[in-house]
Amino acid sequence: MEPAMIVHGGAWGIPDDAVDAHLRGVSSGAEAGHGLLRRGQSALDAVEAAVAVMEDDPTFDAGRGAFLNKIGQVELDAMIMDGNGLRAGAVAAVRNIRNPVRLARAVMERSRLVLIAGPGANLFARAVGVPACRTQDLLVGRELARWRAIRKKKRFRVREIFDTIQAGQRRGTVGAVAIDRRGDLAAATSTGGVPHKPPGRVGDSPIVGAGAYADNETGAVSATGWGEPILRVLLSKTACDLMGDGLSPGTACRRALSVMRRRVDGIGGLVAMDRRGRPGFSFNTPRMAWACVGPGGKRRKGI
Repeated sequence: MEPAMIVHGGAWGIPDDAVDAHLRGVSSGAEAGHGLLRRGQSALDAVEAAVAVMEDDPTFDAGRGAFLNKIGQVELDAMIMDGNGLRAGAVAAVRNIRNPVRLARAVMERSRLVLIAGPGANLFARAVGVPACRTQDLLVGRELARWRAIRKKKRFRVREIFDTIQAGQRRGTVGAVAIDRRGDLAAATSTGGVPHKPPGRVGDSPIVGAGAYADNETGAVSATGWGEPILRVLLSKTACDLMGDGLSPGTACRRALSVMRRRVDGIGGLVAMDRRGRPGFSFNTPRMAWACVGPGGKRRKGI
């Protein structure tokens, strides 16, 4: 199988002044993951590496640069899934972890669990040797300023961050999907959630079938966007099932987003790959940052 990879850096109203940073960020993630695939490493290794690169990039709402919750904390969610055997690992509302996608993989490979949340996730991280970091290591100035500004508002609508373009803003869940030389698929997603969220709020990103899904028999998908509607329709699993029915990855993504919009008025985006290694994507927000290294090493990116 020819290895291939596609990543996203969030589906929302990305302003013009943030386009270049988003394109650089997703390109770096895709290159990091595909470099491992070229050297014969697994799809799991590739999606973990790609997402970790984007978690380290303060352009995105994942890892460093993530949103603050209502009480000024950074709580992170992530998951990873192996299409060979449907193994998955996830963490939710975890604090002081620089790369939650790496902790999610540890949950998958070093425990019998699928999802660990809150303080329990931090205890697990300590037990398996995943280092903690300081809140300051995750915090960037723009998010502290955003948190202070939102606190002064009488009313804040979460949806407006996804369907309107606002200059000077940076945000976006990150995710990756890959297929390796053995034909194994994998997917991973990581996020800081939404701004000013209640402590303990968990969106779609760490939930199997919602934030991501991978199955060698159908395909692999990573989702981004407004988490609660994505959860209600299990958006990633919906797209995988459509690929299993024979739809191309791009068509499956469009159809799944159409279902979400019609049933629960949801907005977001998807990147996908089918079991033949064909990549695809779609979004119903103003923009979505994405990059792909397809069969033959062909590189594409867009927003």
